[in-house]
Amino acid sequence: MIPPQSNPVRAAFWMLGAMVSFTSMAVAGREIAYQLDTFELMTYRSLIGIVVVLTVGGFSRTLGQINTRDLPLHAIRNASHFAGQNLWFFAVTLIPFAQLFAFEFSTPIWVALFAPLVLKEKLTGTRLFAALLGFIGILIVARPEVSGLNVGVIAAIVAAFGFTGAVLATKILTRTHSVTNILFWLTFMQAVFGLTLAGYDGDIALPTAATWPLVIVVGFAGLFAHLCITRALTLAPAIIVSPMDFGRLPMIALIGMFFYAEPLEWQIILGALIVLGANLLNINAERRLATVPPL
Repeated sequence: MIPPQSNPVRAAFWMLGAMVSFTSMAVAGREIAYQLDTFELMTYRSLIGIVVVLTVGGFSRTLGQINTRDLPLHAIRNASHFAGQNLWFFAVTLIPFAQLFAFEFSTPIWVALFAPLVLKEKLTGTRLFAALLGFIGILIVARPEVSGLNVGVIAAIVAAFGFTGAVLATKILTRTHSVTNILFWLTFMQAVFGLTLAGYDGDIALPTAATWPLVIVVGFAGLFAHLCITRALTLAPAIIVSPMDFGRLPMIALIGMFFYAEPLEWQIILGALIVLGANLLNINAERRLATVPPL
């Protein structure tokens, strides 16, 4: 049952923004990869993010919320996300767009599976079944019996686990920290990680006049996409918003097919639909648990 205050139409509008943002970031990331490595790209993305966070925080008068509490947890969260995002940008040059996105959609399933270990939540039979279902979907997408576990597939799978660690740490941080504080340390720490790893050999490539617009797209797209998803979740329940997010799979699949000659394989679509079903199963179960009054 949809709560009366929900507005699925407005939520869909915000989710369209998220889909376009994520898709733009994937295309821009692939185009930039021929001139910048992933560490350099993450450096520039993070530097742009710092400017955006400080600007928005200044206008919203939330910069005073930035503090140094729980820096080790921030470091774990941001190292996990940094690793996942680097692997994601690496994989985007090696495997089809649709395959990469299908792997990424498995992140909520692993979050639900590992939450009992990290967040002390209850491990339910539904979570176990959803994880098994999601794993089956991932096997269908990866198709190891056809192409083997090539480097791009392995990078995409490990990237999903990197995002999982970041989500779990974020869930802990949001209990006591503001969004401005979390985003500031996200962008600042990842800029330090990027500069360190990109400059270890003393050579950091600068974007050219042709690639600067693409770097800016990557820098803004990630932050804007997450803003859109957050806004959508305030307008409609996750059980409605989550399927909308899967709309970026056919969007990126068509772009891959028409502009990069990537085959639109039915196995990727089938596997992604199974992963979607596992996600919806989890969300619906969590919603039912949330509505059951404590004994």
